[in-house]
Amino acid sequence: MKKYTVMKKFLTMTLACAMTLSLAACGSKTDTAANGNDSQQAAGQPEETKTYKVAIIKQLDHASLDEIANAVAAELDKISADNGVTITYDITSGQNDQSTLKQLSDQAIADGVDAIIPIATTAAQIAALSAEETKTPVIYAAVSDPEAASLTGIDYVTGTSDALNTEFIMDMMFTQDPAISKVGLLYSLSEPNSTKPIADAKAYLDAKGIEYVEQTANTNDEVVAAASALIAAGVDTVFTPTDNVIMAAELAIYEDFAKNGITHYTGADSFVRNGAYATCGVNYTELGGKTADLAYTAMTEGMDDMEDYYLMDGGIITVNTDTCAMIGSAADYACFDSMGEVVEVTTTED
Repeated sequence: MKKYTVMKKFLTMTLACAMTLSLAACGSKTDTAANGNDSQQAAGQPEETKTYKVAIIKQLDHASLDEIANAVAAELDKISADNGVTITYDITSGQNDQSTLKQLSDQAIADGVDAIIPIATTAAQIAALSAEETKTPVIYAAVSDPEAASLTGIDYVTGTSDALNTEFIMDMMFTQDPAISKVGLLYSLSEPNSTKPIADAKAYLDAKGIEYVEQTANTNDEVVAAASALIAAGVDTVFTPTDNVIMAAELAIYEDFAKNGITHYTGADSFVRNGAYATCGVNYTELGGKTADLAYTAMTEGMDDMEDYYLMDGGIITVNTDTCAMIGSAADYACFDSMGEVVEVTTTED
């Protein structure tokens, strides 16, 4: 049985004003309508058909979290059809605002949902706090370090982790260009997913005696300014973990990096589809499907036999060929063939 520990450490002061917000400000109806996410399978089924209600809460809107949310929804639809049950769900976004996320989570509890699926670390922490009294199952997606986020040892919480193999990405970086002498580290101080990978990257670079330059940002404009500062500093390459703040701004910075011959290594394939150079990590469509499966298990069988969290298999190297073409010969990625399965993608704005 999962051991229960009360999680009260997170966001006590930050969330004090959460319940003063109007739910209308969260934009949940707009998000739901835009994505077509009110789903009810098999209309006309007899009334005795079992019905489950799920709240899917994205920390914010960007390619990675959108991909996960869409995959969760698709898998819930499939589960519904395969099992002869009805699963309804809403997808909402907290727009990276903690008070908004708290309002969305509290409203889900008030609506009597059977499970909350928060996507990304802060959303998961807040959902767990909201569900503390009711013990509503919280099945999170894409939390890089569940232990550091205080999301382990809670009997109503589990989910999927997209833990990053930072050392492998660093190995990719130096295999592709052994002459690298200065590395840029671009991340957000407000993003829990970045804490451990950035520490791991610094330790790796320190061990090799490689200089690194840090730039942090918390808004899109700050990300653009930070990217410009790294270019001005003359970095050879840039590393960003699975950082939601940077991901949201990737489309605004990738061309500047590429035009200056700078490769941008990131923590997720969705970064790469938005213009970053390369990654080796988790497939977020598979992660979303796994998260939905866990949620259905939690709703139908309970959580006594479930693990604290579930690691996803990584190992897929994703490279953006459009970005390679912009960079030129310095972005030759043939060396990655010996390191794992290589998937080529082009730039999209999805």
